[in-house]
Amino acid sequence: MFYLRLFENMEQCTEDEVQKLLPLVSEQRRQEALRFKHLFGQYTCLKSYTILHQLLVEHGLITSDCLPEFERNAHGKPELKDVAGVYFNLSHTKLAIAVVIGDGPVGVDVEGFKQPTQSLLEYTMNAQEVLRVQQAEHPDQEFATLWTQKEALFKYTGTGINSTIKELLSGRPQDIIMESSLNTERGYALTTVREK
Repeated sequence: MFYLRLFENMEQCTEDEVQKLLPLVSEQRRQEALRFKHLFGQYTCLKSYTILHQLLVEHGLITSDCLPEFERNAHGKPELKDVAGVYFNLSHTKLAIAVVIGDGPVGVDVEGFKQPTQSLLEYTMNAQEVLRVQQAEHPDQEFATLWTQKEALFKYTGTGINSTIKELLSGRPQDIIMESSLNTERGYALTTVREK
């Protein structure tokens, strides 16, 4: 089992929409959302939860009246509390929200295109990847693709970004499926990672 839901209607990010979403989430998620000082953080926190909830209900994994709560592993990766055998991951940018669920570990990342600085390239990419970005016809798209692959893989493993970032892709496990795509019209890259 593996399902991806992509939401691109970010124009809905309004105060009114946040108020509509607040009663649709668990108390835990409501409190997390209200900790954000900015409207965008509140909205994406709430909207990603409602998308996750819809996916879980649609696939018969929870009932519609169940509002799942999260617990976090040692590295801070959220996991569903009291919903055994179901894994999820969330990601958002100003352009889209991505939610994945599966019956094994999953990771997802969505990132808008932006020109990377030289220092960011050197900090996050190995020499071969730096060259790949610099020589690409669209360096912003190449960087976004590589970055989402790394971030989704870190989220899949549940370790968070760490010192292995430069060599992460060259040493990635062979028992995973990693799929990347570009939405050049809307301006973002998306990568999902799951078990084979």
